Amino acid sequence: MSKTFTPWPYQEKMIQFALAHEKCGLFVPMGMGKTSSSLAVIDILKNIFEEGPALVIAPLAVAKNAWPSEVKKWANFNHLKVSEILGDKKNRVKGLHSPADIYVINYDNLIWLDEYLTAKNYKWPFPIVIADESTRLKSFRTRQGSKRAKALARYSNRFKRFIALTGTPSPNGLSDLWGQLWFIDQGERLGRSFSAFNNRWFTPKQVAANAAAVQWIPKPCAQEQIQKAIADVCLSIKAEDYFELDKPHFVNIEVEMPEKAKEIYETLEKEMFVELTAKTSIEAVNAAAKTVKCLQLANGAVYTDELHNWSEVHTAKLDALASIVEEAAGEPLLVTYQFKTDLARIKKAFPQAKEFDKRPETVEAFNRGEIPMLLVHPASAGHGISLQDGSSKLVVFSQWWNLEEYQQVIERIGPMRQLQAGHPRVVTVYHILAKDTVDYVALARKNDKREVQDALLEYLKEKQK
Repeated sequence: MSKTFTPWPYQEKMIQFALAHEKCGLFVPMGMGKTSSSLAVIDILKNIFEEGPALVIAPLAVAKNAWPSEVKKWANFNHLKVSEILGDKKNRVKGLHSPADIYVINYDNLIWLDEYLTAKNYKWPFPIVIADESTRLKSFRTRQGSKRAKALARYSNRFKRFIALTGTPSPNGLSDLWGQLWFIDQGERLGRSFSAFNNRWFTPKQVAANAAAVQWIPKPCAQEQIQKAIADVCLSIKAEDYFELDKPHFVNIEVEMPEKAKEIYETLEKEMFVELTAKTSIEAVNAAAKTVKCLQLANGAVYTDELHNWSEVHTAKLDALASIVEEAAGEPLLVTYQFKTDLARIKKAFPQAKEFDKRPETVEAFNRGEIPMLLVHPASAGHGISLQDGSSKLVVFSQWWNLEEYQQVIERIGPMRQLQAGHPRVVTVYHILAKDTVDYVALARKNDKREVQDALLEYLKEKQK
């Protein structure tokens, strides 16, 4: 059943700011309700001001999963119709021409959208544009620059409203701001061109190893002046101002498995046997084995025999992890996994990730910020290991039953360790959960300490309704 969305004070602040500023930036960390607050804005604009429809631009996984799921989650927004401009050309065209209040598209398809509208001589149909993870627009330039950002910029004078959503507006420094701000004010605050922006607030420095390369160093006044220049159209909210520093902030990231993966999961769940291919099958010999196989499938890969051969079924959780990496903006992540398949797939998808090996050198390197992603099995990161200098963000990629191990791995970067080390920042724990799977049973087991069997029986009972 859908819940009623009641905004927290900081969400109300976001909503009112977006309504008061036709074009603005909401710089708010992941897990603080940017999506639901944006839906509230869209709903108000539709019902009170008769404005719309809205185009939401987001990374593929976020466009496909987060926005449609968020609409279904809240009773206040169930009436909003969502259309996906995703997939192959046929589905994109169908999505574009379907009546809706919200259209979702991924950044890579902006080039196609521009070409399609131009070829058909259609006008830009979206008065409201929301750029989720707007740092994807940071490489816009009036000349050259990102092709997808340039495709969107062609229609910027047709936007009645534009909202840039991100928790990390300048992941690689102040220069990341210019492209995003251009979509808000066409260069009014930071300069009509990127070169004008550079010349005003940066000093060129020749890179010694390459006589032709130049590095732009911010002038001493740059930070303060740039912040002041954009303050009237950009709202920044920090988790530290609203959440207790002595408690972790838990964020559930729900992902939707592809239809084929859902079918495989549901068949295994009901029949304890399923064929992946003509030559590969999965069999669970008892209820406990079935639960483990279901957890593996939820993660995206499953063992197919006793020799630990395995097959990948989907990448939904890897896509969600990529979004968290983007939002982290360079802050190292501690990521927990349960199965060796998870470890192998994460390392392949994120070559910069390193497996935790308990060596003091590894701990020290992570704490110095030299390891962007440290992969730990909860059983291997127990007492005595301090990782709080390296990060305040933990990602639970794989759900499991052991409450003690779960609590211990959180404690490696825990709130009290952060405060004792002089880091007054919120510890955020992200759970990546596959929708309608045993992931939620395992999470419930840790949340309320129920017995595994009781939780599993209740889950199976709910599935049969």
